[in-house]
Parts: sequence; C-alpha cells; structure tokens
Amino acid sequence: MKVTNLDERIHVLDSESNVMTVIKNIAMSGLQEEAFYVLDIGDIVQKHKIWKEKLPRVEPYYAVKCNDNLIVIEVLAALGINFDCASKNEINKVLSFGVESSRIIFANPAKPASHIRHAAAVGVDTMTVDNESELHKIKKLFPTAKIVLRIRCDAEMAQCPLGMKFGCDPIHEAPNLLHLAYNLGLNIVGFSFHVGSGCQDPPVFYRAIHHCKILFDMATDLGFKPYLLDLGGGYPGNKGTSIDKIAEIINKALDEYFNTDAVHVIAEPGRFYVASAFTLATSIHSKRSIRGDENSNAITHNMYYINDGVYGSFNCLLYDHQHVTPIPLKNGCGKMIPSSVWGPTCDGLDKIVENIMLNDMELGEWMIFENMGAYTLPVASPFNGFPIPKVHIVADEDIWLLLKDALPLTEDHFVIGNTPANLRLGLDIGGNDIDPWRDTHPMELAPPEILTDTSNTPSHFIFEYVEAPLN
Repeated sequence: MKVTNLDERIHVLDSESNVMTVIKNIAMSGLQEEAFYVLDIGDIVQKHKIWKEKLPRVEPYYAVKCNDNLIVIEVLAALGINFDCASKNEINKVLSFGVESSRIIFANPAKPASHIRHAAAVGVDTMTVDNESELHKIKKLFPTAKIVLRIRCDAEMAQCPLGMKFGCDPIHEAPNLLHLAYNLGLNIVGFSFHVGSGCQDPPVFYRAIHHCKILFDMATDLGFKPYLLDLGGGYPGNKGTSIDKIAEIINKALDEYFNTDAVHVIAEPGRFYVASAFTLATSIHSKRSIRGDENSNAITHNMYYINDGVYGSFNCLLYDHQHVTPIPLKNGCGKMIPSSVWGPTCDGLDKIVENIMLNDMELGEWMIFENMGAYTLPVASPFNGFPIPKVHIVADEDIWLLLKDALPLTEDHFVIGNTPANLRLGLDIGGNDIDPWRDTHPMELAPPEILTDTSNTPSHFIFEYVEAPLN
C-alpha cells in the first residue's frame, strides 16, 4: 500500500531527536491545541527482538483488537509477525496489506455465521472453538476448517479476566467436545488458552500447558493429528515491565510437555507489542480551583480539564482497568497541590485521575501520558464532538534502514526530517487536512530537502484573516 498523505508517513528523526522532543516541538508550536499521540515504531521493533530472545519457540500472532492502527499492522507484517483476528473486518484489514491468509488465526470462539463464511471465502481456515453449538455451526458452514479447541485456565491476577466468557473446562467439557468433533468429522488441529489480558500470575501458563498436553494425547488417541499449541495473550507491555518470568515458565513447560518440533507453538500478544510505543499529549483547556472555608482563601484542590477523556483514549480506564499517571510537560515549582484530571465531555463519569499531587498548572499547559498504546484508540469515540487524537509516527535512522524495504513497507512510507515543520505540514490544529480540494486535486509533496527546513518562514497552509473594506 502506497502512502500518499505526508502526515501518514513515518518521520525519520535525527540523532538529537526522540519522542519527547517531538512532543515538545508540536505542543509548544502555538499551532497545536488538540490532544495527539506520538508513535515510536522503534519501540515495537525492540519488543519483537525481546520476544524472539525470550520465547524463541513461540511464534507471535498479534492481537489486532489491541490496536488496529494501520502503520502498526504494516510494521508488524514487515517484521514477519502473524495476526490474531476476531472478526471479518479485522481479517480484511490485515489481508489488505498483502498478508497471506495462512498467517491469520480467527481466534474468536463465538463467531457470527457470516464471519465464518467470509473466513472460508478468503482462506482463513484456522479458528478457535469452545462449545458444542460452534462445532455444529462450523460443520454446516466450513467443515474443512482447522479447529483449535480453547480451554479455560484463568490467572489468579489479570488486568482483564476472560475465562467467564470464553474457554471450556479442560477436564470435563474438552473431552466431550473432542468426541463431538470426531463424530461430526471435523478436524481438531490443536488447543489454545488465554489466561487473561495483562497476566500477573506467571505460573498459570505452566498449568495451562500441562492441561493442553493431556488433551493432545487424548486427541491423538481418538485419531486426530494435533500439531498446534496456542498460548494466547496476557503478556505485559508497559515501560518497566518484563516478560522474563512468564517466558521462563513457558520455556520450562514446553521443554517438559512439548519437547518436539512436531508441535507448532504460537501466542497472541497484544499489549506487549504496542502499549509503550504510544505516548499521548493532552493540554489543559479549563481549570477549577477549590478553596478553603471563608476563614482561608488557600487552594485545597485543583480540577484540570484536558482535551481527551474516558470517551476517547482513556476508555482504557473503564474497559481495560488501566491506571494512568499525568506527567507535566513543563517542570513545575512550588508546593504540590491535591489535584484531579477530567476529560472534556459534559459527563461526570469523564474522570481520568481522581487524586494526584501536582504543582500548580495553568491553562494551555500540557500533560503527557505514557503507555497508551493498548486498548485505547480502537475503542475511542468522538462523543460530545471532541475529536479522536491524531497519531504522529516517528522512527530513528536505524529503524528506517531496517524497514524501508521490508514489504508491505516501502521507502514511500518514510519521510526524512524533524519536527515541528513537517509533522504539521497540511494540518490544522485539530489534525485534519485543511485543504478542501486535496481529494479532487492532489498536490505534489514537497521534497525532503524542503521538509527539513526548520526556518521561521511561515507555512503556506497558515492563513491570516483580514477584513476587507466594502466598496
């Protein structure tokens, strides 16, 4: 896919620039008022290196639902990562980048009939099941599908538990489903589990893999030829977290129960790959100071209203049980004041941080939120008319050299040069194209040498309103 809109390109930074300098350049430009993201694709590449080092036997299938940003999918595809899709639209999105259907697992145990038909039509033939009705449905709609039986094995602590909705009991239900699949003439090719998103109970992986080994042997005795073990998701991805302990337990269990090349081991990481790659910048548009009783005029609490909230990026507070910490872009001074941070909508539910100590901040100042790549943008809405933040994409030169010829990425995806000038070229403060004729009258992009010019020459996209006298 050839990217033709300059702003959708990956901006290659020089050695003196990084995510924070980009944020500061955009935030302090005087042109930016809306919230925005900076996506560092180098962070994703680094995560993939960690995965391959820590889990060399486990092939990652990225969970598209976690963050379906187009550049994210293209970068992951260029790195050779496969995909876990949950719907026909996610399947179509991945296929649109030239990814082969064999690189997709349809990992939704409860699938609408039309989605199963679509998977059959486009050749996505590996899919998960955890109940009798789904087996009968697949028998009718896609009898040649490669079926992965999903069992339930819940972590004692997880950010988002999933077992209450998906997964069959490995001891009682799974054997019955194996017999039903055999009687229906279906093809069970393996077993999967999902311990819960954001797992904080590493030993659960050992228990789940042990259950799968028992079921592998049972399926083989019935006449199936299982070869696929899917370890699901649950791998942390925030800054300062590590998959080392989980990897140690998984590797130990694989050596003990699946010490054979005949079994293909995969997993479905989502937040691991993208959580720390996205940093959100928000600005304070309103402020309310709560003062003491009539005998004291001192401020006891500050309420800050920013331009993104729980109906936008911070839906992760409701749906993903995340905890976020605002980082003032400008260093504060003076005493710390109890504060709360609120989103821009008229709903009282739109509260981001309830109680935090902050230096006194003024209107127009910026708050930064790290680790905002997982389960944020895909669920965001423009409720109350507030826009979903724009994503600016950056990479350093080493990442550019690594990916510029790795399909589906090409050199057309990259533009050389730093901020603020080229990241704002053709954008209004809301992150939208301000040229109404661009769709019907495409413009030639400026060459890189012009884009890297950081002089104070006003952009031709910025107009000054002048009232003309009437004749």
